[in-house]
Amino acid sequence: MQRKHIFILFLLCLPLLVSAQKKEISAARDMVKANKTLPKAEEMMRKLLNDSSNLRNEKIWVVLFDAVRKQYEAGNEQLYLKNKYDTAQLFINARKMFQIYEAYDSVDITLCKKAGAVPKDRKKHAEFLLPYRKNIYTGGQFFLQKKDYAKAYDFFDTYIGCIDHPLFSLHKLAESDTHLSDAAYLALYSGYKLKDVKKTLKFKDLALSDTANMNNKLQYLAETYLSMKDTDNYIHAMEAGFERFPLSMYYFPRLFDYYFRVKQDVAKSDSLCKGALRADSTNMVFLLAKSSILLEKNEYDSCIKVCDGLIARNDTLADAYLNAGLAYYNQAVKLESDAAVARNNRARLRSLYKSALPYLQRYRELSPSARDRWGFPLYTIYLNLNMGKEFEEIEKILKQ
Repeated sequence: MQRKHIFILFLLCLPLLVSAQKKEISAARDMVKANKTLPKAEEMMRKLLNDSSNLRNEKIWVVLFDAVRKQYEAGNEQLYLKNKYDTAQLFINARKMFQIYEAYDSVDITLCKKAGAVPKDRKKHAEFLLPYRKNIYTGGQFFLQKKDYAKAYDFFDTYIGCIDHPLFSLHKLAESDTHLSDAAYLALYSGYKLKDVKKTLKFKDLALSDTANMNNKLQYLAETYLSMKDTDNYIHAMEAGFERFPLSMYYFPRLFDYYFRVKQDVAKSDSLCKGALRADSTNMVFLLAKSSILLEKNEYDSCIKVCDGLIARNDTLADAYLNAGLAYYNQAVKLESDAAVARNNRARLRSLYKSALPYLQRYRELSPSARDRWGFPLYTIYLNLNMGKEFEEIEKILKQ
């Protein structure tokens, strides 16, 4: 019985609610006609639309749109007259007009009685909005310059979104718009700056469809995939970047580190290094990587030759000293591993340790905190060369 009473009460109140709604619409319409308190009129209509039962009321949508349109026009006039006006608000109102008509078009579809019928106002609304669409793109650029990446993304999202929205289906924007890939790149950048993975990746295919700014695009994508721990896509982006921009110091060092140190794939690392050296045979980063590969492949003489060449060009290149020192040191350790061979080659063994010594001492000077790399080799060398004072010092360090 209680539910019945509530229902009867609702039926009694319904005419009052409808009457109040009409008064709200009428009052807002009067504000729009008088071109006064337009934000208030907008607020009143949005409040009505918060009730889903009002979404099919065309009058509410019309008054809402006109309230926003007149705000935009008033702002545009002020800027034209070179009067003070909030430029950001002008762009915001332009975007609101798109949001209103796009939302209404989605509602209008539900009002079509025939399947496949086109909403009656679609053509008119699309033709009205299209001249303003460039302001959506410009608005995105405006907020990007202000470093307001969230708003910038929203504008580029709205701009690109037009190509798939039914409201603009007759205009084939995907085919005619020459700024789409640029907008997609700026949306990708905005998402990247926001550290928002979903926004960064939303338009990546469209952004990559144009070669402009490709270096930046691939770096932003690589960083995004890395933050996601998506190794496959991270490496794919890095390899695409290296293929296009082999001289960039972003791609090669990271790829080399991944294949050489993480995956321990010497063959892949070697291939990568050869590709880099084809692009620039004198690049010190590429040559240093080559020396690491030569060391790993036990091609010691070649490794030392490359390292000596690097040191001659830059005597503070720590890893060049390390690789050259280890090239001598590893030969000595290998020789010493066979006691019989070592006994018959004491002079050779001593010579190798003596050759390794200055390289590893210099590496220690340049990288004092890398004791895990220089500690034990120097310990072994001092022991074999009977360098008591140095041996005692390094032994204390290793015990710490």
